[in-house]
Amino acid sequence: MTTPIDVLIPAIEKDLATLPHVIDAVRKYVKHPIREIMIVAPRKQRILDLCAKKGCRFVHEDTVLPITKKNIHYQSKTWDRSGWLYQQLLKLGGNTLGSSEHYLVIDADTVLIRPHVFKVGNKTVFYCRNWSQDEYFKTYKKLMGKSRSSRSSFVTHYMLFNKSKVKQLKRAIESKHHSSWYSAIMKSMNKSKQFAFSEFETYGNFLHSSEPEKMILKPANNKSLHSSFSQLSPSKLSSLAKSYRSISFHQRKAYRKSAKKAAK
Repeated sequence: MTTPIDVLIPAIEKDLATLPHVIDAVRKYVKHPIREIMIVAPRKQRILDLCAKKGCRFVHEDTVLPITKKNIHYQSKTWDRSGWLYQQLLKLGGNTLGSSEHYLVIDADTVLIRPHVFKVGNKTVFYCRNWSQDEYFKTYKKLMGKSRSSRSSFVTHYMLFNKSKVKQLKRAIESKHHSSWYSAIMKSMNKSKQFAFSEFETYGNFLHSSEPEKMILKPANNKSLHSSFSQLSPSKLSSLAKSYRSISFHQRKAYRKSAKKAAK
């Protein structure tokens, strides 16, 4: 029988243009029985309405971790990535949510356009790319005490997590740093860098360092687009699906502070 999974999607209001399509595509293209799709988000009426409409479980983001976004200070004069980091920690907090042993995390700006399987026998499928941010691995080395073991990058906007493995990762971090896993992550980062931690690189390399034989690495073939999903015709989507597995609608400018805020 195919492994049953839960799905966890961290989101905020600005994701509402893409999020319905992310949810629909997960239901269409993830070839596992899905027990629950959980939207981890701030309590906003538009998000609650979408959860009701799409049959998803709303999880208030403040209930997942012992800290909230207010406890995270990751910004410079020109950018603020506190929310970005908070979402990564929420993903790692997903081992306390849902009833399945596995949970799929997918970013709220990434839409699957081809079928996906994440478990083959006792092996887990990871979708990879061939480039990453060096700073992710500097943080990983400080955090884990060793260098990355995979030459491929695990940063591809979605990943299947195993709850017991996530617990192992957290225990390893906490025993090395004698602090909570999330405090250790924040202390290990160079906060002057915009890209200083990756939950996907950390979990992927943690597994790869101990049991690479239980991992199947496939090319992610993700395409970043600057249009909106609603602008894509069925024929355009069909054409994209011939070359790509997923499409992402990144809004990098969302991390830039306004001129007024930057001037303060």
